[in-house]
Amino acid sequence: MSFDRFKVADRRFSAITAYDYPTARVIGELNPDIILVGDSLGMVVLGFPDTTHVTLAHMEHHIAAVARGVLDSGSSSIIVGDLPANTYETVDAALASAQRLIKAGAHAVKLEGGVDFEPHLKAIREAGIEVLGHIGMLPQQVLKEGGYKKKGKTSEESLRVFEDAQVLECVGAFATVIESVTPELAAQVTESIEIPTIGIGAGNRTCRGEIAVFHDVVGASPWFVPPFATQRASVAAEIKRAVQEYLDSIK
Repeated sequence: MSFDRFKVADRRFSAITAYDYPTARVIGELNPDIILVGDSLGMVVLGFPDTTHVTLAHMEHHIAAVARGVLDSGSSSIIVGDLPANTYETVDAALASAQRLIKAGAHAVKLEGGVDFEPHLKAIREAGIEVLGHIGMLPQQVLKEGGYKKKGKTSEESLRVFEDAQVLECVGAFATVIESVTPELAAQVTESIEIPTIGIGAGNRTCRGEIAVFHDVVGASPWFVPPFATQRASVAAEIKRAVQEYLDSIK
């Protein structure tokens, strides 16, 4: 799987999540640059209140399903698997967890943070495993921070995001997600590093690409829609209509 596309200057990048075989097969036929098997599956698939409940076994299970779908679609999309919370606290744990996700079918892994995990990131890269960064608001820190809080409103927060971005570039990450930061900060970080930035909740076209959760795009989870998400369909309503029609046909 070639990562050379991420070295092309001024290229725009597309990314979207998938968590199962049929979704991955359909999305794979469209060839987004990245298909992320995110720990967001804890909320949109497994019904947990946040991502901190997701385990490595959960991730392996869903990555394997997505990998089969991408393979059968003939896609050239890069499959990235999230390292869930509490699976990369030490360097050895980070490397072992990353290797398990690659074995399950991921082409690369993603973990949250930069400066605090520089040795962990180096170990993963030295083992030949590609890394997608994740900086800005870190969902795995939601319990510690008491909610999902946009970053970049203070100089201290902005400096930390810059430092995290620089670490990711130095260790050889092929790109980084920037989540829920001010548009001004997202644009500044994008200009300050050579690796592509992929935004979510970070303003419109402030980064070199965008990533979205599949369920948000197609309207599959109408009970929770992030404020930055754009629903482009209403799959949940269509499912209810079809199932109701089936139930009525039986009666």
